[in-house]
Amino acid sequence: MSQSPLIAFDNVWKSYGDGEARVNALAGIDLAIRQGEFVAIMGPSGSGKSTAMNIVGCLDTPTSGRYAFMGTDAGRLDRTRRAMLRNLYIGFVFQGYNLLPRTTAAENVELPLIYRGVPAHERRALAMAALAEVGLEEREHHTPAELSGGQQQRVAIARAIVTRPTLLVADEPTGNLDTARSHEIMELLTRLNQDQGLTIVMVTHEADIAAYAGRTIAFRDGRVASDTLKREAA
Repeated sequence: MSQSPLIAFDNVWKSYGDGEARVNALAGIDLAIRQGEFVAIMGPSGSGKSTAMNIVGCLDTPTSGRYAFMGTDAGRLDRTRRAMLRNLYIGFVFQGYNLLPRTTAAENVELPLIYRGVPAHERRALAMAALAEVGLEEREHHTPAELSGGQQQRVAIARAIVTRPTLLVADEPTGNLDTARSHEIMELLTRLNQDQGLTIVMVTHEADIAAYAGRTIAFRDGRVASDTLKREAA
């Protein structure tokens, strides 16, 4: 792992509303995540975990304080520059898969490469390599309706990693899956973290899913309630 954090929150606040209606979703968060970590973020509804995730993924910015990604003060970038940062360095996996329904697995995986302007023949080769990494190289021509939920999430993961991102942001990646498929997805994410050094920040409600991560951060009332390394809990 690198010496400087990949992700750093320095007294980060995120507020909504004004006056008596003002709500602090985050209340002075200090947090550092280093490259190569696999971090699970937990907490009840309203704890601030989703707000923190959106800031980590450069989908939102702090009201005050500093959010640094790869040493850049991402919270001060405009929308266009944050979008460029996401496109270059961050992959996303969501609970609902977010696949285009009439598009094949390979074409879904190619989408981030289209945004980058990668030529068609290169896109297909890269997409097939990503599908192979998630064990779906023989499903390239299948649409989402022809795939199980677990297979759809694998396609979504392939789409997230096809650009070789520095960070993977996973928002309840097993939320729509049964127990067996959930653990298959978590074993896949663990392998990507261990074999490729991919940094993963994952939001989950489930303790058995969080247990796959090397570090678990619990949020409550907009603050960090606990921050535990797996070896400390052993």
